[in-house]
Amino acid sequence: MEKSMVFDEIEYARPDFAALCDEVRAFMTRFPKAASFEEAKKIYEDNDEKLRRAMMMYTVASIRNSLDTRDKFYQAEMNYFYEEEPKLELLMKDAGEIVLASPFLSGFEEAYGKDFVQSLKAQRKLSDECVIEDKVQEAKLAQEYQATVAACKTEFRGEECNFYGLLRHMLSTDRAERKEAFLAWANLYESVSEKLDDFYDRLVALRKGMAKKLGFSSYVEMAYLLNSHYYYGAKEVAAFRKQVVDVVVPIAKKLYEAQQKRLGVDKLRYYDEQLCFADGNATPIGGTDDLVKSAQEMYHEISKETGEFFDFMVKNKLFDLETRPGKQLGGYCTMIPVLNEPFIFSNFNKSSADVDVLTHEAGHAFQAYTSAKFLPASGLVWSTNEISEIHSMTMEHFAYPYMEKFFGKAADKYRYAHLSEAVKVMPYLCLVDHFQHEVFAHDYTAKERRAAWRELEKIYLPWRDYDGNKFLEEGGFWMQKPHIFVSPFYYVDYALAQTGAFEYYDRAKKDFSAAWKDYYTLCKAGGSLPYFELLKHANLSNPFEKGTLEKVIAPIKEELFKE
Repeated sequence: MEKSMVFDEIEYARPDFAALCDEVRAFMTRFPKAASFEEAKKIYEDNDEKLRRAMMMYTVASIRNSLDTRDKFYQAEMNYFYEEEPKLELLMKDAGEIVLASPFLSGFEEAYGKDFVQSLKAQRKLSDECVIEDKVQEAKLAQEYQATVAACKTEFRGEECNFYGLLRHMLSTDRAERKEAFLAWANLYESVSEKLDDFYDRLVALRKGMAKKLGFSSYVEMAYLLNSHYYYGAKEVAAFRKQVVDVVVPIAKKLYEAQQKRLGVDKLRYYDEQLCFADGNATPIGGTDDLVKSAQEMYHEISKETGEFFDFMVKNKLFDLETRPGKQLGGYCTMIPVLNEPFIFSNFNKSSADVDVLTHEAGHAFQAYTSAKFLPASGLVWSTNEISEIHSMTMEHFAYPYMEKFFGKAADKYRYAHLSEAVKVMPYLCLVDHFQHEVFAHDYTAKERRAAWRELEKIYLPWRDYDGNKFLEEGGFWMQKPHIFVSPFYYVDYALAQTGAFEYYDRAKKDFSAAWKDYYTLCKAGGSLPYFELLKHANLSNPFEKGTLEKVIAPIKEELFKE
């Protein structure tokens, strides 16, 4: 690992993919001649280091493109990567075949874990020359989608607002303002709905076509492999969703009924759902710099390890937190290879969600920063999504005792709202997943797709009332979830992970040091073990087992409904 750098000072240089491909070909010549595992491992790691340097530049370009989707230079650089990366991927498939055929394969599995071999086998199924152009088009469509929604803006009460700006008004204690903001929000999505329908039509067609060309029974099967879901499939996920419908939906319904009474409204409408208290939700004290300073204090109090981590993030300015025109929507954490620097991206909107970012995305960043120090290969730093979200969501709960730093006397309001929202969002997470399964099982028109969404809403969100808004009543709400467009089938992972996060939270209330020890064990392990083995390694239950969700959520329910 090289010396850390301030993000803005990282010098970008476009990688030479032709030279990189030559390096991989040279690896394919050298590797089979290795006389020992140690020699083979050295050859492999030398090649991996060259690939990591290219990926470092890719990551830097991707971050800077997301910071301003209008920047023509980084837009062009991303297009370059989209064109060249699939060609390298084909070569890497051939290189992977050589590793799989090596007499030293068991040594690699022991050094790098079982999923190292699984990923090589997955690459065998997912990479082929017949889908190179399709992958290029998929990446470009996703980028075009991101730019389109990032550019959306409207006038609201004399202020130019993007989607995040409107969401802030939807938290107003004035119901008329909330409704007005809701209508502006819905109208903004409706104004680009034809474009978004077209993007998604083309993405679905591309994805179905790639699955067929690669010999998969459906895109769903292909997507599970793309997401490294090696040990369970659609059947197991459907059973988990059923648990959520049976166990969590009734609890969420009661939480919304209690919220309706607190707000004193005749019926809870969509624009009321995010307002937890009649006198207003907890809002953070101070601006961005104040929140970062409070987070730094908090992480020093949580543990020596988290304090060291957050100092590193601040020193190297590894954040971009405030919303701006042209900035990509959403939030994420990524890792800059070679430097092993996490980077946190967000769109602050002066609501409690800003604090959520400094705990959720920092949970991801802490795990990557930690596992990079303990694991022997860069490919092991990240675990699969349903584990990675345990890191982030648990950190949100572990931060509860320190919320006075961010909210002062409103800390209790934040804690209640956050915990109740963690329950209430689980059905929506499963709805997004179920919707995607339906989309790829049928040949829907845009209208049929919206109708399918609305029918599923009645199962997962039976309380949802759009107050007669035609666009949303017909199923337009699905469009507001970027994961559906750019990260297919990456969403139920949050619900699976929340079961682990609830377990850690309940344990932390009884014995924080023991809960922290297990959590830190999970962070250090990264992706070195398969999914179910990681759960056991960190003393967590299997969410797919019948009864797990009911057991895990029982103490959460008790806390939320205590007098």
